[in-house]
Amino acid sequence: MHRVGVLALDGVVPFELGIPARIFGAACSATGVPLYSVVTCSLDGRPVRTDADYDIAVAEDASVLAHVDTVVIPPSHGQATLREGGRLPDDLRAALEQVRPGTRMVAICTGSFVLAAAGLLDHRPATTHWREATQLQRLFTTVRVDPNVLFVDDGDVLTSAGAAAGVDLCVHIVRRDHGSAVANEVARLCVVPPWRDGGQAQFIRQPVPEPSAGGTAATRAWALERLGEPLTLTDLAAHARVSVRTLTRRFRDEVGMSPGQWLAGQRIERARHLLETTDWPIDLVAHHAGFGTGTSLRQHLHSAVGVAPLAYRRTFRSAAALTA
Repeated sequence: MHRVGVLALDGVVPFELGIPARIFGAACSATGVPLYSVVTCSLDGRPVRTDADYDIAVAEDASVLAHVDTVVIPPSHGQATLREGGRLPDDLRAALEQVRPGTRMVAICTGSFVLAAAGLLDHRPATTHWREATQLQRLFTTVRVDPNVLFVDDGDVLTSAGAAAGVDLCVHIVRRDHGSAVANEVARLCVVPPWRDGGQAQFIRQPVPEPSAGGTAATRAWALERLGEPLTLTDLAAHARVSVRTLTRRFRDEVGMSPGQWLAGQRIERARHLLETTDWPIDLVAHHAGFGTGTSLRQHLHSAVGVAPLAYRRTFRSAAALTA
């Protein structure tokens, strides 16, 4: 069983603190066996003050981090020295030094400041809450901060944007570990989407459009039912009964990207699902995902996730087989 340790720091935000236990705790094998165990700790094992009107009692101190496979650091509003000066307090540094080499490190929201101060994000891509991205980049100049995405997966170090983006990241981790079938069931049990369109841009640039302005939800749903067809921007605009220019503007307002980018992303997700759940030849997967040819699928998948279709299938079918 994969062991997850969650480090609650003084001033921790309760919502994000509860995400790992809720998401990982819902992940089970096909026979109902839990796939993760989650333990929450504080630096000294004592109750932790939250940023709400209550404290949280934990069962363990930071020594437990030496025995877990994944460490999750939720955001905290009680680390002024870290957030303003980029320096780890001595007790926090000592806690992180107990983590074994090779342990997966995960930061939710401004938990990324902890990883950055520990040197774990040097010359690596990362994200945080969009409101804090500039400060993260100012303090840690070698970190490649991307303020527009919901999360960044850089292998053994993963970071998410603010608040609910921690849910997106944890569901993604379940999918990476055990395949889309398990992740989709976790999302269903937790009543969250298995994958959210767009990034933080949709929450930064301007308020959500008024319903009277006309949305793209119906057109997106229509397109998802026809991913295998050669859809164009003109087709999408015709369904929405607007011009291509208006459609593009509304897509950027609602999902933070252009219609073409969104469509390509949905086709990648369809292809990944088919690679994980079927034995279809690559050309057939490409056809049903809307890429037309296996060559096109290979190019898009490699650009998106860095691997070829067959390598992706071997990896995730193996994970699914272990889960079963």
